[in-house]
Amino acid sequence: MKEFVFDRAADVEGALALAQAGPGVRYLGGGTNLVDLMKLGVETPEHLVDLSRLPLDRIEVADDGGLLIGATVSNSDLAAHPVVRSAYPALAQALLAGASGQLRNMATVAGNLMQRTRCAYFTDVTKPCNKRLPGSGCPARTGEHHNLAILGGSEHCVATHPSDFAVPLVALDAVVHVHEASGPRDIPLGDFYRLPGDTPEREVTVDPGALITGISVPALPMAAGSRYRKVRERASYAFAVGSVAAALDVRDGTVRDVRLALGAVAPLPWRARRAEEALIAGPADERAFAAAADAELEHARPLPDNAYKVPLVRTLMIRMLTELSEAQR
Repeated sequence: MKEFVFDRAADVEGALALAQAGPGVRYLGGGTNLVDLMKLGVETPEHLVDLSRLPLDRIEVADDGGLLIGATVSNSDLAAHPVVRSAYPALAQALLAGASGQLRNMATVAGNLMQRTRCAYFTDVTKPCNKRLPGSGCPARTGEHHNLAILGGSEHCVATHPSDFAVPLVALDAVVHVHEASGPRDIPLGDFYRLPGDTPEREVTVDPGALITGISVPALPMAAGSRYRKVRERASYAFAVGSVAAALDVRDGTVRDVRLALGAVAPLPWRARRAEEALIAGPADERAFAAAADAELEHARPLPDNAYKVPLVRTLMIRMLTELSEAQR
């Protein structure tokens, strides 16, 4: 591992100042992703700024029932929080599905959002990768891509975002609170990530050195019935090959409101807007759920070895919506 300078920030302003001091600075939360990438030589920071002492480790319930999650809250603490388990169960389910207890104890919620793809070409420094080395190419398109993107990819990158937690957050309209050199900013999580286009190395819409300070999840009554479901290649902890987060509000057999997001199918947590639009004010039955899934996946552009994800995710969506609908009868 390359040598680096290590500093521990005492407050947000101090962390930002250290990050602006020069190039090659990275923030260190739990380190469960960054340290692995440093060992592989994918990340080679010259300066690490430890955030573990920042006063951002609280989970607060707003007067309106919404949730404010500090950036350094551990995945374990959030998954175990009684309000999260009762009012936002999809968040707890996603966190529990995402990693072992040891990793959840170390990993932070902000670090979870910022983790990087597990595409084999990205994590192997002997191979080309436009995300790691812009302009070097994307060998995944003709090589190993069985678990890569079917939505939102480009000629330059078909990597998927690995976070389970981000999928229900996107579905539930979460907002990320960020401090940049110019000051604080609130960004809907759906606008926080970038599609790869021709610049796959640019993964988020904030400036380098920006610091996530928290995540807000708005009060949403139907979130109490939300669910997250993940399909993986083995029963033990593994990254998803497809996942769905959903919340559904049905009254008298009609869909009054719905939130849907997909994981492991795109370079970012994918909000299924077309499916949502197809469902609103329509019948809550399996035929309508299938039509909505088809409307979303009509724009899928799978490669030869990941085309299985289209029927897999379609089935996941239909089953999830059917279960949520039946639970309200």
